[in-house]
Amino acid sequence: MTGTPPAVTVSLLTRMLVEAFEGPRGPWTYFTEASPGTGIFASIGGLSAAQASLPGGPGHSTIAGHIHHVSASLALSTRALSGKQTSRDRGRSWTVTTVDDAGWADLQVQLRREYHSLFVAVETHAVWDEDALGVAIGAIAHAAYHLGGIRQRLAPRDAAGRP
Repeated sequence: MTGTPPAVTVSLLTRMLVEAFEGPRGPWTYFTEASPGTGIFASIGGLSAAQASLPGGPGHSTIAGHIHHVSASLALSTRALSGKQTSRDRGRSWTVTTVDDAGWADLQVQLRREYHSLFVAVETHAVWDEDALGVAIGAIAHAAYHLGGIRQRLAPRDAAGRP
């Protein structure tokens, strides 16, 4: 029996990364709603710095905190796929809670940069052994988890997408 071809692995992983960050591209999804605006970028795109800094949920975290944490985690996953040593302690990435307008804009740019870096690392990774696959799947699952946390903190929207 042969294993999954690397091109299939890369295709699946990149589609799931796109779904988590950019939203689903088709009529069906792996883990989000099929409606537009369900990825991380669209979910946070219209938020002000004040909205991103509002605490909520059981841990009273903020959306800004989630975005900083996800960005740091993506950077660690990219490093791991490159064969570099990384820490599994992501607790230190919860240092941001509130942001001003410039800080919020910077966090969003940082998130896009780290997402793009991981996407390229997955796209160009040559050998998909257990460690590499675990890093990539873990990054996707982690992003999906925080996407849920972020979306739970958003104000309910009507059918047209208005708050």
